[in-house]
Amino acid sequence: MITVENEWLKVNIESHGAELRKVKHKKNGLNYMWSGDNKYWGRVSPVLFPIVGRLKDDQYQIDGKTYQMSQHGFLRDVEFKVLEQTATNAAFVFDSAGRFSDVYPYEFKAIIRYMLQEDSLIVHWEIVNENEKEMHFSIGAHPAFKIPLLESETIEDYHIHFTPAEDMSVMEYELQNSLLHEKGKVDDIGMLPLTHSLFANDALVYSNIDKITLVSNKSSYGVEVMFKNFPFVGIWSKYIEEDGSIAPFVCIEPWYGVADTYDTVGDFKEKFGVNTLKPRETFQTEYNIKFI
Repeated sequence: MITVENEWLKVNIESHGAELRKVKHKKNGLNYMWSGDNKYWGRVSPVLFPIVGRLKDDQYQIDGKTYQMSQHGFLRDVEFKVLEQTATNAAFVFDSAGRFSDVYPYEFKAIIRYMLQEDSLIVHWEIVNENEKEMHFSIGAHPAFKIPLLESETIEDYHIHFTPAEDMSVMEYELQNSLLHEKGKVDDIGMLPLTHSLFANDALVYSNIDKITLVSNKSSYGVEVMFKNFPFVGIWSKYIEEDGSIAPFVCIEPWYGVADTYDTVGDFKEKFGVNTLKPRETFQTEYNIKFI
């Protein structure tokens, strides 16, 4: 486990999957991340690559060849090496080196950086195309935040506030059997009260959102996730059908990619939301979590 810290935050990151595991706020004493309890969901903040969500029939085609891949891809389950570490920053690297050619026909290097800045954590991604041909991929975040943060609060004491991208139309999508269906344009998206029933039909998915704030109405504690220029965002918690409740966490998931659409023909190069990277070039992006 790698630890970085500053005056405000102490952060633990696991080299397995380069996964953020714990964030403790030194000023208020709160732990903000989900515990990873297998009773509900054993992960905390996996990195999704080279797909986000599920493929139709868990398969796709590239250049006439069919490949099998399970939900969210494989990067979350590999062992990263520590590339750099200082008191407040850490970087992890993974080089594919032919280990996944049976399920993904591209060689790549992934670098994930965690950088503290006051009460915020910046997560920076680099994907290097190590091929002499174009590479197609998706990448996404999946951080799970503990809700409620205080024992005196309930899930219903929290709300979600959306900040749409400027001069862009917000689109809403729904997942049916884990595949994407477009619901249409959202004319007025602002504040959404957090309820257990919100996730009865899986994740909420939107495009053209720049920031999501999850905050308590009572204490004003919460998180602010900023992801300007990310094309999609998912919001999810595990729904418990037996009693109509959700697990004690909410995921805010900035994505460069999304699950297959229900009507996909399976050609990965034409997949909705897929990214294309030229030979030997590097894709870079980052998002910011402010702990409030």
